[in-house]
Amino acid sequence: MGLEIESHIWVPSKTQFVFLFVLCFISLFYFPAKTTANVFDHASSASFHLFQRNFLAIFALSSVIQGSLDVFGEYEFAFDGVGKDQILRTLCIGYAASLMIGSFLGVLSDVIGHRRSCLLFLLLHLVVSVWKILAGNSAIWLTCTCLALASLLFSFSFETWMVVEHSKLGPRQDSLNDMFWLMTFFECASFIGSQVLGNYLINVNPNKSTAPAWKGTFILALVAIITLGRGWKENHEKPALEKYIVSLHRYVVSDKRIWLIGCAQACAHFSTSVFWILWAPTIVADGRQVSLGLIYPCLLGFKMFGSTCFPWFRGPLAIRLEDYLMYAFATMGVALAVVAYDYQDIEVLTIAFYIIHASTGVVLPSLAKLRTMYVPNEVRGGMMCISLMPANAALLFLLLLRRFHGEYMENSMMLSIATMAMFFAAGCILVLKRWGKQLTKAVAQF
Repeated sequence: MGLEIESHIWVPSKTQFVFLFVLCFISLFYFPAKTTANVFDHASSASFHLFQRNFLAIFALSSVIQGSLDVFGEYEFAFDGVGKDQILRTLCIGYAASLMIGSFLGVLSDVIGHRRSCLLFLLLHLVVSVWKILAGNSAIWLTCTCLALASLLFSFSFETWMVVEHSKLGPRQDSLNDMFWLMTFFECASFIGSQVLGNYLINVNPNKSTAPAWKGTFILALVAIITLGRGWKENHEKPALEKYIVSLHRYVVSDKRIWLIGCAQACAHFSTSVFWILWAPTIVADGRQVSLGLIYPCLLGFKMFGSTCFPWFRGPLAIRLEDYLMYAFATMGVALAVVAYDYQDIEVLTIAFYIIHASTGVVLPSLAKLRTMYVPNEVRGGMMCISLMPANAALLFLLLLRRFHGEYMENSMMLSIATMAMFFAAGCILVLKRWGKQLTKAVAQF
């Protein structure tokens, strides 16, 4: 008589979804009315009032396009029977492209204009969609390179464009701060929308292939390109390259405070990238069956909740930016240490995942505000790309080591390195805080 083993698929409980909804509801509808009013400040000019709404709409659409890769990228690998070694190879190609080509995209964006760099992001997705529809998975190096460069453009081009337009139209600083957390909030909501759209397009296909999803991405990218190309104007004064290089050296390379901000940004990028590479293999370790499709929106939901906490820290709680940012990095480090040390209990893992993403929701708008405080707008894109160079180099090195010497670079080791990066980022913010206090004392004595 054979023994039948009942398989059980772990799914998040309904209580988690209710708890997350209540958290976001309370944070959104009960933070100070002053901050809420400043999101769409009627005292601002009508042109900026219109720009805010149009920008958030095009950013949400672009986030749906960007999120489509995260949603059905792993499903496409599984559907096509791609092995672990080939997945590692595609990741290596992507980070190599980000390091060797993407490091100069920030400089290019500052020179040609940030709206054009947003158009380049959409064009890359359009090219990949057409290639996937017509040629499938042939020339995988081309699609990996284009998608890696598109992801890098998405990480800085929209934020930089928004900040530059804000400085031209001239409303209050509170409006800019609110746009930072709104961008994180809209990005996560759009990523969830990508999951809904991707699941629908794949399920209606009898073969369950990703071809309909790529067709949907093509249509969305085409609509966004037409909207952004015809309906927007950018009065960008193209600087001379020699003058730009001098400004980049003067304001970025020679300022140690910007070095600290760049190091913190690089550590955050490195750790979150390691997390997204390993979160699924970690949670399904030892042959466990887990509904990843239900955990994914929970992660984004907690990131949305974290972004809504940003106005609280600078509003009624009145906590200094460097203080809560330092603790947010440290909290992410502790949560990553839990994941690296013991990943046997799914409930413990998911709680650590939620803490990481809630902290990330606080970190992203806070880093954007720090960049606004210290980095001039004319070199903002270049600074953001240059600061990601060490993170991309470290990721490429670890992935190559994992591919050719996997016994020396297991999941726990990579997560441990990501943990140390988070504590290093907290140390950078601590030093930045102390330098700020010393500068304040010097100015007071003067």
